[in-house]
Amino acid sequence: MESGSMLKTGLTDSWEVASGIVGLRTLFVNVAFLGRTGGDWILVDAGLGMFAGSIRKLAQKRFGRPPAAIILTHGHFDHVGTIGELIEEWSVPVYAHLLELPYLTGKQDYPPGDPSVDGGMMAEISPLYPHRGMDLGGAVAALPEDGSVPGAEGWRWVHTPGHSPGHISLFRDADKALIAGDAFITVKQESALSVVRQDKEIHGPPTYFTPDWAAAEKSVVRLAGLKPQFALTGHGLPVSGAELSARLEYLAVHFKEMAVPDHGKYLR
Repeated sequence: MESGSMLKTGLTDSWEVASGIVGLRTLFVNVAFLGRTGGDWILVDAGLGMFAGSIRKLAQKRFGRPPAAIILTHGHFDHVGTIGELIEEWSVPVYAHLLELPYLTGKQDYPPGDPSVDGGMMAEISPLYPHRGMDLGGAVAALPEDGSVPGAEGWRWVHTPGHSPGHISLFRDADKALIAGDAFITVKQESALSVVRQDKEIHGPPTYFTPDWAAAEKSVVRLAGLKPQFALTGHGLPVSGAELSARLEYLAVHFKEMAVPDHGKYLR
């Protein structure tokens, strides 16, 4: 079990995940920078609100220019925290799945966190997490229906609902690299201790914020079917190779036992 403890790395950490993929942890949630050093690039997700400076600093150092676009895997608070500041700073378009737009244009709120799933302190305090939708107005648009990713040639988006209705993941067929978002993650996000230690274990989506478990299972099965060789998830350390393929396949086969909580208000 690999660990990248916050006690050693601090509030942020970064990794070279694969060619043209850098991950940045902003406290307990990751963002991704996709593109070649010094060239055009896109940002995937926007992390927690206090880390806009960290995102800009890494972007400037690696690329020396704003991104062509910001792609959101979904609109939960920890994935959009810096989005307003970055839009103002960079004046770039934001894209999300059509089904996620109501939560990003002020028309709908997410279900509140469910502490009854248990699993640890992060789950227990989940009702305190922001769940209101935000209004990005005309700054956000729907992703192209053909599956292409604006500003990222060679990548395609994959609809992976369950954690949210319009949740997406990004996949690069050339080397089977995956940006999973929260469709599955590599840390037990319900446990504050596991989050602080960054214990690397493949898990389903965060239980306290996942309202549709049937869809979540289908999404994991779909991603496992892509047979990714590199993955950066929304929470936890990057994972690759046999470790990724074996554990993701196991999660897909045993999803109900491994990922679905024993109880919770969103279980059907």
